[in-house]
Amino acid sequence: MARTRTQTQGIRARIAVVAAAVAVAGTVWAVTAVVGPGHDADRAHASRGTDDPASGAGATDPQAPGNPGRVPDGIAHASEGGGNTVNITIDDGPDPVWTPKVLDVLNKYDVKATFCMIGPQAQAHPDLVKRVVAEGNRLCDHTMDHDTGMGKKPLAYQQQQVLEAKRLIEEAAGGGTKVEYYRAPGGAFTPESRALAAAHGMRPLGWNIDSKDFSKPGAAAIFDTVKSEIGNGPTVLFHDGGGNRAQTVEALDRVLAWLKEQGRPTGFPVVTGPSA
Repeated sequence: MARTRTQTQGIRARIAVVAAAVAVAGTVWAVTAVVGPGHDADRAHASRGTDDPASGAGATDPQAPGNPGRVPDGIAHASEGGGNTVNITIDDGPDPVWTPKVLDVLNKYDVKATFCMIGPQAQAHPDLVKRVVAEGNRLCDHTMDHDTGMGKKPLAYQQQQVLEAKRLIEEAAGGGTKVEYYRAPGGAFTPESRALAAAHGMRPLGWNIDSKDFSKPGAAAIFDTVKSEIGNGPTVLFHDGGGNRAQTVEALDRVLAWLKEQGRPTGFPVVTGPSA
């Protein structure tokens, strides 16, 4: 317990340094831009831009404290495959009904995805977490309670949400499997939560295309959204939790078939750096 307390105190100190640096940078940036209250800039960054150094987005984000050159705390959007590679990401599971169906569609097209899991869901369905890993997919921490307002709550609360979920997901996966990403609910990242995640080996993960599947507009509408916004960047957001995901399963099948027709490979988001 003492070792854990010491490690937590060290992380708090390092996060404070990163937060101070971000505050200074934000003061300069505010001369030419206006940001809304709270952490709207972090929330917006979660769903736009790329990590291609040539674009400038994400290239100047601070490194994780105590982890230079390894896992940056800038929000990742780019793909490890570069070029035309597309990242498929799946949020809010695992779900005993819909996660197997999503996995079946992925396997149909020999596609791997990143699954952003809720801690208690992973604990309740360890068989599904193990299947996700066994079939070559990667894991992402999506907190304990999917609280989209957590960015405005105390650091201690953010720590509990992020680190407890990481522990439960990794325990469910077994075999020493590590969670490689952290995605804040609703994109509610803060400089502190990003630094915390990176210090524990998890790259903050954004998205470029929200498929809008969560609102269940119909499989055709979900497909059309992805198709029309594919130029925004490589990382696409789908869901396997949060209710009936039949439309998601159908739309995902259509999206993957279309990507195959277009000759677009799929892969994973960057972890270790903007151009990794």
